[in-house]
Amino acid sequence: MAINKRDYYEVLGVTRSATEQDLKTAYRRLAHQFHPDKNQSDPEAEEKFKEAAEAYAVLSNSEQRQRYDRFGHAGVSSSAANAAWGAPGFGGIEDILGDLFGFGDVFGTPGRTGGRRSAAQRGADLRYDLEITLEQSAIGMTAQLRIPKLETCEICSGSGAAAGTKPETCRTCQGAGQVRFQQGFFSVSRTCSACRGTGQVISSPCESCRGAGRVEREKSIEVKIPAGVETGSRLRLQAEGESGTLGGPPGDLYVVIHVAEHEQFERQGNNLYAAVPITFAQAALGAEISVQTLSENQSLKIPAGTQTGTVFRVRGQGMPVLGGRGKGDLFVSVSVITPTTLTREQRKLLEQLAKIETQDLEDKKLVDRVRDIFG
Repeated sequence: MAINKRDYYEVLGVTRSATEQDLKTAYRRLAHQFHPDKNQSDPEAEEKFKEAAEAYAVLSNSEQRQRYDRFGHAGVSSSAANAAWGAPGFGGIEDILGDLFGFGDVFGTPGRTGGRRSAAQRGADLRYDLEITLEQSAIGMTAQLRIPKLETCEICSGSGAAAGTKPETCRTCQGAGQVRFQQGFFSVSRTCSACRGTGQVISSPCESCRGAGRVEREKSIEVKIPAGVETGSRLRLQAEGESGTLGGPPGDLYVVIHVAEHEQFERQGNNLYAAVPITFAQAALGAEISVQTLSENQSLKIPAGTQTGTVFRVRGQGMPVLGGRGKGDLFVSVSVITPTTLTREQRKLLEQLAKIETQDLEDKKLVDRVRDIFG
């Protein structure tokens, strides 16, 4: 009767304010202490072990714990035993026992019978790193890739068995993929080591793939690179990874883009940035210069009096928006270049300019002094 049961908190040796981790720690300790295989000469160990499992199963389930805290054993009496041996809440117990004793399927619980594992397995995903130029990124391209990968053996159609033969049912597990044995009062299932859980063994392996069902080949794949991709962009090609085993689906191929650095342009998002040199005369007098974009030469008007570092925007000459419409802009920063060598005529003109500039500075200083005197 439920009324004769010990308090679940008392069984686990914790207080009513115990956290989930406190409950788990307490149960691990008791499960290790009272496990029947460690106490075969103690007939009470199995009962204490079951008692601890039931207490943990109820208290580790938030809904059942609320009912137990409110109504005691009467609130969970109809489900306590089930909770301990297979209903919601039991998964935590099995995980703990698996950590402690290395069990697979414990008690043979419904939904956890550990039947034959599916032999078919999905193929591995592959990664290919592709480097392209900034110009290729701007207009898009089609790339031809050569991918080494494992593909289904054509000789045995992926079965791994030699021609005229087929995989046989594993005699160790009788095709179940797992073997079951008793450990104390537990029924434990483990993956069959003879067939590795597939339920089948190959006595006459295929000479081409040596029983693996797959062979390594190099495949040529065409991939379209959309305009606007940047470093880190990733393209997924479904079913272009390695072939699956024993009828499993193939994996995917991921092409990761790397855009090489450009000698003239720097990219930031969809915008491009470039530095353009101009002469002193162009900066002082103003001029119209030709600016190189990714696709063409375009004229740019330089106003008179332009200073070094001035940035001009050339609209629509940046990178295309990936998967969208429009383009970014090109930002041109101008720098006034000081000549390192001069012709005789250039020197003469600059000396004349220097005299004029010196006189201008002296006149300005005079004006400033007069302004200071008269306020």
